[in-house]
Amino acid sequence: MAGREILHKMKVGLCGSDTGRGKTKVWKNIAHGYDFVKGKEDHLMEDYVVSEFKKVDGHDLGLFAIFDGYWGYDVAKYLQNNLFDNILKEKVFWTDTEKAIRNAYISTDIVILEQSLKFGKSGSTAVTGILIDGKMLVVANVGDSRAVMSKNGVAYQLSVDHEPSKEQKEIESRGGFVSNFPGDVPRVDGELAVARAFGDKSLKLHVSSVPDITVQTIDDETEFILFASDGVWKVMSNQEAVDLIKSIKDPQAAAKELIEEAVSKESTDDISCIVVRFQ
Repeated sequence: MAGREILHKMKVGLCGSDTGRGKTKVWKNIAHGYDFVKGKEDHLMEDYVVSEFKKVDGHDLGLFAIFDGYWGYDVAKYLQNNLFDNILKEKVFWTDTEKAIRNAYISTDIVILEQSLKFGKSGSTAVTGILIDGKMLVVANVGDSRAVMSKNGVAYQLSVDHEPSKEQKEIESRGGFVSNFPGDVPRVDGELAVARAFGDKSLKLHVSSVPDITVQTIDDETEFILFASDGVWKVMSNQEAVDLIKSIKDPQAAAKELIEEAVSKESTDDISCIVVRFQ
């Protein structure tokens, strides 16, 4: 048991501060912060977070991501350390950002699958956002972690929930099936509750790693962007989440409030949340 506690402390350190919270940071006129909490399941925390700004080729890039691991955290950890690097290494990043992201998602998944002995059945969903010079946001995702934008207090979902029931034809065309057992959610091959993810070689023939991608212009009506794992969205709607935190100016405090509300609504999953607020 002591060994598990030590590993958990190491894991928390990777995600942020010792308390598990990402203190609010400000880059020019943009503030960002995050928080997370381990769920009630009997396993180590499986979420990983990226929330940072960096200078690349003379441009200011905001890099934001929630990686929600399952059946272990190895793939989520690998994505935290490598996915954005792989995206930025794509030669077409500045000329065709969407293509670069799509290529990097697929090529990163291939590398993970090639190391299946190391990663085992571990897999991860992902939602990523790249903010370019504070003016354009490119969101990509596989799975059910979600990105939501607030404009004049109205919630707009920027990502796509990849539910097996919505992609049943594609899954069946690849030789898989979608189960619909009473009292349970639809699952790919009776196992996985999302239709797209990284890793998990045992299901990879039937589970895609091709992301959905959206591009949004940041304008004067844009108040904040919210990224969160499905532990939030299982218990509240996009608009409920926006309404809850729209008056909280500090992003980390807003993320904390959102997580506490999800827990109070009996969400039992690991939960991670990033808030990016435009001043």
